[in-house]
Amino acid sequence: MNQKSLKTLEYTKIITQLESHAASPLGKALCRELTPSSDLEEIRTRQAQTTDAADRIRLKGSVSFSGLREIGGSLKRLEIGSSLSIPELLSISSVLTVAARAKSYGRRDAEDTPVFTPRFPGQKTPKQTEAAEYVPDSLDPFFQALEPLTPLNNEIKRCIISEDEVADDASPGLSRVRRSIKAAADRIHTQLNTILNSHRTYLQDAVITMRDGRYCLPVKAEYKSQVSGMVHDQSATGSTLFIEPMAIIRLNNEIRELEIQEQKEIEAVLASLSNEAAPHIEELRLNMELLAQLDFIFARAALSRQYRCSAPVFNDQGRIHIKDGRHPLLDPQKVVPVNVWLGKDFDLLIVTGPNTGGKTVSLKTVGLFTLMGQAGLHIPAWEGSELAVFDEVFADIGDEQSIEQSLSTFSAHMTNIVNILQQADSRSLCLFDELGAGTDPTEGAALAIAVLSFLHNMKCRTMATTHYSELKVFALTTPGVENACCEFSVETLQPTYRLLIGIPGKSNAFAISQKLGLPDFIIEDAKTHLESKDQSFEDLLASLETSRITIEKEQEEIRSYKEEIAQLKSRLTQKEERLDERKDKLIRNASEEAQRILREAKETADQTIRQINKLAADSGVGKELEAQRTRLREQLKKTDDKLAVKTKGPNQPVSPKKLKVGDGVRVLSMNLKGTVSSLPDARGDLFVQMGILRSKVNIKDLELIREDDISATLGDGSSHTYGGSSGVSSKAKKTFSQAKGNGSGSGQIRMSKSFSVGSEVNLIGMTTDEAVPAMEKYLDDAYLAHMPSVRVVHGRGTGALKAACHKRLRQLKYVKDFRLGEFGEGGDGVTIVTFK
Repeated sequence: MNQKSLKTLEYTKIITQLESHAASPLGKALCRELTPSSDLEEIRTRQAQTTDAADRIRLKGSVSFSGLREIGGSLKRLEIGSSLSIPELLSISSVLTVAARAKSYGRRDAEDTPVFTPRFPGQKTPKQTEAAEYVPDSLDPFFQALEPLTPLNNEIKRCIISEDEVADDASPGLSRVRRSIKAAADRIHTQLNTILNSHRTYLQDAVITMRDGRYCLPVKAEYKSQVSGMVHDQSATGSTLFIEPMAIIRLNNEIRELEIQEQKEIEAVLASLSNEAAPHIEELRLNMELLAQLDFIFARAALSRQYRCSAPVFNDQGRIHIKDGRHPLLDPQKVVPVNVWLGKDFDLLIVTGPNTGGKTVSLKTVGLFTLMGQAGLHIPAWEGSELAVFDEVFADIGDEQSIEQSLSTFSAHMTNIVNILQQADSRSLCLFDELGAGTDPTEGAALAIAVLSFLHNMKCRTMATTHYSELKVFALTTPGVENACCEFSVETLQPTYRLLIGIPGKSNAFAISQKLGLPDFIIEDAKTHLESKDQSFEDLLASLETSRITIEKEQEEIRSYKEEIAQLKSRLTQKEERLDERKDKLIRNASEEAQRILREAKETADQTIRQINKLAADSGVGKELEAQRTRLREQLKKTDDKLAVKTKGPNQPVSPKKLKVGDGVRVLSMNLKGTVSSLPDARGDLFVQMGILRSKVNIKDLELIREDDISATLGDGSSHTYGGSSGVSSKAKKTFSQAKGNGSGSGQIRMSKSFSVGSEVNLIGMTTDEAVPAMEKYLDDAYLAHMPSVRVVHGRGTGALKAACHKRLRQLKYVKDFRLGEFGEGGDGVTIVTFK
């Protein structure tokens, strides 16, 4: 990429921001050297690394690379057999410490479950799977290749305390020498204290000092002959001499010799540590390079999080589609997202509109996003934005707010354009701001059309801004060329910064001038100098803009009406379903009551007839009574049939070929919803799972229902949940295989509860007196539903609610054990209860 475009599109400012996120000098150097690539595979690799690093930061937090140092020179010295100094060994230890920290950070466990966090406003959060597992990413090879060399690092830390101090126990010889130095220093202090006490009147101060590394006494100048010894120094006034008494000269000499031995022992320790590090030269060099790369990659991820970026999708067909792109160098609270597409239906986009309307920002956004994306950086745009790979990005953009632009001339712009035309090809992106400006408008517009026509014929992807009406006409009449404009509100004299593709813009110079107070007669005079075709074209643009705004408002109203109609339709459908259910329930209850009355009447009639038979056995009228009883039973049976609930047939017959295992169905004879668990046999019989109830039914008794209507309910469809997703454990489903008959009402209630017990109960906000009974009731229902374990959510708070729950759990006989939740389960705000 040419350096001029990198500077013009402010790519260098992005690199400065990137560098600030790197923690080590090596990482910062890699950031400074980052340039866009034109290799598609390399770009995708970089993007994957940035994405994986951002995911790791989101899941586990960031990792610090502080302490990574340049040790290349030290490794060169080790290669030739030299001993390293204390700072060099400390640098190696620091690199190994960072390697160990990064190695630990990169180690990932199978039980870690990634948690989704929206990267931009409006993004929906998908449902997380309970058994999610990590998939190896592009950073795993970096972390796996690190070698912390823990024994070497520990040995360096044991022997070297700081850059100025080696530990006493670094070697036996060093320890012995330092003990001797301490003993000699103690003897010197004893001797000097004796002399100090006996010659106190001769001393300037009753202190022991050091001069040139030797112990001395401050003696007054007039008494120097009274203290025999060697003079080492004199005060600035000459009134004090620093004399080393003869009695301690030998001891001072002994300390000096011991210090020389100490230095030799220290050199031996450093040589030993260097020899231990020498076999690991390649591992140390690899660690340094890998950590620098990781620091660089995580800096890119940190920049992505700072600007709320997403990874663009790259192609080599020249297609650009930026969705809600935000220029990263503008105020994030004020920037207006732009939508730009180029390279699919058209390869040349001409942007028009008034000054300060956002044309240049849109131009720079396209160029900067292309450079950032090809450098492996995410872009601040909506997920799924698409970018193309270009060999070169050319930009001729002037900034009206800079001094440099105020000094530019038409010649300078034209020189830049000539260079672009000489180098551009079909794999180039060309950006022009105010193309053809700075000269006669007629000639400038003609030159601009010629330049854009050449680039259009070369199949270059080109985007240009202009005020010339001729270019608007050129875009309207040329295939593969499209108009765009930056919206501007004449009423408020404020730009909206919205980029509208497919609509030519209007400069609105007269309207803006009038709003700013320019007299009307001057504006009217200016209009007379416009050619009639220019004025007609501007009026046409104004009419198109008015029509566009009107259409957008009407479309927005239509969308709101559609949403309202959909909501009303949904509510009406739900209301009708509830009414149908209530109607069926009322009819069923009435029929059951009538059947009960009828059965009682039949039993009374049978008993009466039997008694009459006994009395009339000898009278000869038994046959007539039996016939009469038969007629009565037939009449009662007809009445019973009329009162019985008639099973409705399916609205649409179910085809055996289209029926699949797992389809949601309604069993009409039982008025229950369930799922198909086996395919129909030759007679049309199949098994349907209805909660814990698994029954064999005929396909003629089934009706397909929508998938979202399937629920684990019985009879009237009522449910009672405690929290979490309503369902039944697999253990409970295996308990009941088939139910015969309708069963009693109490049995249906118990079964309904077992269908709808949730996986957790939420006690937050309750007092202990309220929470404990609620928990106990929930655990009873969950145990009856054969659930293996449940969650009790009590929160952290003061801990009183948790303690009360745990106390009660210890007393429940059907509770096997319980524990606090782990990371990812709610921590100590949740208790996991397991049943026997």
